[in-house]
Amino acid sequence: MLQAEQILQERYQVQRQLGNNGIRQTWLATDLQASDAENSLVVVKLLAFGGTVQWDDLKLFEREAQILKQLNHPRIPRYIDYFCIDDRTLWFGLVQEYIPGESLKEQLIVSKRFTEKRVRKIAIEVLNILMHLHELNPGVLHRDIKPSNLIWGEDNHIYLVDFGAVQDKAAKEGVTFTIVGTYGYAPMEQFGGRAVPASDLYALGATLIHLLTGISPCDLPQQDLRLQFTERVNLSPSFISWLQKLTEPAPEQRFASASQALNALKSGLAVKSAKNQLLPLKEVTNNSGCGINNYTETVPEEILGWNWGAFLLPWLWLWTNQVWFGLFCFVPQIGWIMAIALGAKGNEWAWKSRQWRSIEHFKAHQRGWAIAGVLIGAPISIALWTWALTALKSAL
Repeated sequence: MLQAEQILQERYQVQRQLGNNGIRQTWLATDLQASDAENSLVVVKLLAFGGTVQWDDLKLFEREAQILKQLNHPRIPRYIDYFCIDDRTLWFGLVQEYIPGESLKEQLIVSKRFTEKRVRKIAIEVLNILMHLHELNPGVLHRDIKPSNLIWGEDNHIYLVDFGAVQDKAAKEGVTFTIVGTYGYAPMEQFGGRAVPASDLYALGATLIHLLTGISPCDLPQQDLRLQFTERVNLSPSFISWLQKLTEPAPEQRFASASQALNALKSGLAVKSAKNQLLPLKEVTNNSGCGINNYTETVPEEILGWNWGAFLLPWLWLWTNQVWFGLFCFVPQIGWIMAIALGAKGNEWAWKSRQWRSIEHFKAHQRGWAIAGVLIGAPISIALWTWALTALKSAL
């Protein structure tokens, strides 16, 4: 039995056990040969061959090491080492970079509340990782996306870990691979021995639904094999339809790729979740006219930030964006305060004040105002400040 402080390969000093599923042990360890002491923590996965461990388990373990060695992505733990120890028991070890943070499963256990905004951020980051994996040649399928395999890092980014079920070649019709996955998150075709890129998308969708409802997908009711979750959440209709399409039972009715799913999510258009159709429905991303004081309307995270057009040209910007609160910028005593407020909150207020066809439509509109602000508003502001300072000096 492995003990804390024990040194493996004269290099890795194990600190504490992170997990043990009966087949694999996962330990936090210190790399004694690390050049940077501050980043010397690593994760060591161990597989003891024999007993209940089968050849398929060993094949998956070796496959994980081989594929991780070839991967290079900032949101996937870096491969460090692979070794074998023959000490009465045959041990196989895999060493990876340690990602400081918490798994989404740990956050669920302590009843962490996941808002639509937070879940959208998770979805976007995971989809970017999946785009990288699926578009490799040959493509790589993770096949075990679930809350415990997604780490919310201390840098506020999502990391995809545990490639123990990874598949390193494109699935083909009629080809049977080792059956892996976690019940509730893995789609039906995966338990039939077939995995495709859309299989990872289903697992992502089931994971997101778990985060939003707090209920494991295997405990949610189903109708025609579809997860029934809409009555347990308060989400924008477009996001609900996006999740429903992501978790369609038939893989051909889901999004065809991670990039298509990402584009649909960012566009803000609702999608039909049946018959493999991706169609714009009635615009529901923004509840037009809901008002800037409406706190139930979801504002997409990607549009938040400073609005230069509203800051530099507040007197003109407010008309096309219908932010009537900005009329206070015409009041001399508080005009400059209002300009700062519009710069800081303009994106949020504009999103809630008028109808937008999509997020891209909104961004293009604000980008135009930012350019106008720099070319027109900035020179006017400089001229006005110069005149005001000159007048002040003359008065004194």
